[in-house]
Amino acid sequence: MQELTIALTKGRLAGQTMSLFEKAGFRCEEMKEDSRKLIFRNEDQKLNFFLSKGPDVPTYVEYGAADIGVVGSDIIMEENRRAYEVLDLGFGKCRMCVCGPREAEELLRHHEMIRVATKYPNIARDYFYNRKHQTVDIIKLNGSVELGPIVQLSDVIVDIVETGSTLRENGLDVLEEVCTLSARLIVNQVSMQMKTQRIRDLILRVRNTLNE
Repeated sequence: MQELTIALTKGRLAGQTMSLFEKAGFRCEEMKEDSRKLIFRNEDQKLNFFLSKGPDVPTYVEYGAADIGVVGSDIIMEENRRAYEVLDLGFGKCRMCVCGPREAEELLRHHEMIRVATKYPNIARDYFYNRKHQTVDIIKLNGSVELGPIVQLSDVIVDIVETGSTLRENGLDVLEEVCTLSARLIVNQVSMQMKTQRIRDLILRVRNTLNE
């Protein structure tokens, strides 16, 4: 049996992924133990799992350190790494949106030159330049992007929206939807060729579990 190494996104996404994998017949008891291990192994099924920050998962997969990765589609779009996106897992659902004070709607409607604060400059650039054909000044932030319009750093933000409660508490609204997001299964391109049957079996079992 060929070994598979799977990179999981730390946090809630990892828990949801392992719950799905267990239902599909792929387990890892080591991950339930309280330890400082970095790689968790199921010897019987020849499976290795490790946890990573979301933006690093596509990097591990592209370079073959992981055969398979599970990560949000926002990260896939932003990082633009070489990997096959093979399955929408259906959880971790949210939206990427343009948000700001209600008066910013006019600036968007008339395609005016505006400043956009975001953690996702590539997604924002693609949306405004290629889809809206609007010239904008994109400002990369790593923290709470909601601050952008409040302190007048930017006119709007591009960010993930789940419930919208943080926006409302800060006087901001969803103005436009960029795209819907969810967790995706990605596969290294070489692994797909070298471990075809093993990977296809995993994908099929996970897909069947999702459809149950």
